Amino acid sequence: MSTVKLVIPFYSMTGTNHQMAEIAKAAAEEAGAEVRLRRAEETAPKEVVEGQEKWKEQVEKMKDIPVITTDDMEWGNAYLFSVPTRYGAVPSQMQAFIDTLGPLWQRGALAGKVASAMTSAGTQHGGHETTLLGLYTTFMHWGSVLVAPGYTGEKSFEHGNPYGASAIANDVNDVVTSIVQHQAKRVVEIAGKLAG
Repeated sequence: MSTVKLVIPFYSMTGTNHQMAEIAKAAAEEAGAEVRLRRAEETAPKEVVEGQEKWKEQVEKMKDIPVITTDDMEWGNAYLFSVPTRYGAVPSQMQAFIDTLGPLWQRGALAGKVASAMTSAGTQHGGHETTLLGLYTTFMHWGSVLVAPGYTGEKSFEHGNPYGASAIANDVNDVVTSIVQHQAKRVVEIAGKLAG
């Protein structure tokens, strides 16, 4: 039985962060982790979602993936979030979930667990770093152990973001895929050491 229980909470409007989360799941399982892939609940009005074809299609693609709960967060000993940036910050759908974690935080149930994050944006400099650093600030409040990829992967310098895997929306290329895989395996490795 695996000592690493990885939760991959994600939010995805057009599929990029869903794709990154799936790549991370496969890599983490290959590295020996037990993984729960969970999506943030969609909070945008139905008419807004259905007014944009790609968004509507993505909601349909994710319908069988369970919505993230506080029970998932308590179960896991490692987290790898995957969210797009919204004006340089975490999208409200994921932030709404994070805002429910106060009771877990107050009793220290998130402390000492590995935490990392990935993101995407419509442009190269569309808030990748600020979104990741914003999540990392939250993780520090929890008392989590931050595990960023740094410049430790084969494609790290080509990718250029030591804080976490990041993609241009709808362009999860070979370099991004390599970094996502590396980041997931690094999270599993460090979480395993802490659990051992």
